[in-house]
Amino acid sequence: MNTLAQTSAPYVPWNKGKLVGQKAPLRISEIWAIRVRLEIFGRLRDLALFNLAIDSKLRGCDLVRLRVIDVCHGGQVAARASVVQQKTKQPVQFELTDGTRKSIACWMATAGLRNGDFLFPSRITGSPHISTRQYARIVHQWFEEIGLDSTAYGTHTMRRTKPTLIYRRTHNLRAVQLLLGHTKLESTVRYLGIEVDDALEMAEQTDA
Repeated sequence: MNTLAQTSAPYVPWNKGKLVGQKAPLRISEIWAIRVRLEIFGRLRDLALFNLAIDSKLRGCDLVRLRVIDVCHGGQVAARASVVQQKTKQPVQFELTDGTRKSIACWMATAGLRNGDFLFPSRITGSPHISTRQYARIVHQWFEEIGLDSTAYGTHTMRRTKPTLIYRRTHNLRAVQLLLGHTKLESTVRYLGIEVDDALEMAEQTDA
């Protein structure tokens, strides 16, 4: 008799009872609801983090490791920046809108950050910058504070939001691919959650 089979616990799928799949992007109204709330309550770090997450379209692992020097040139927050992605080892460029630059500058001045410092240092001893887990907790708090079901959203919501808005306005799949730093168009198709036939049609129109 196989005693191991008798004593081992029954298999339970890791995703049982959990909402999995692509996390929903934010709507314009939801972006502003979070942004205004952070401004009203003077949460300068969170405001800079939120704005930069939306503009940069970076994965959480890349966002939390940004240093001041990555987004600043000559003591000023730059209009554009470029970082090498940890996952793909490929560089990706992103824009920093005026509101984002102002919020970052305000946070840097308040926190007394210098060029070599991490942009979002951790408050936990021994950790140089906030972790991806800390970032996830912060992000879920933003969603919950404006009444969103946080199980439907996540850190990838921040990465997907602006590309989704850009795609809806322009249908320029190639532009979104470049902004996300994807090496394959198929990755962008899956990421946006659009139909393959529609994606190919848009791509053909873009290349024409």
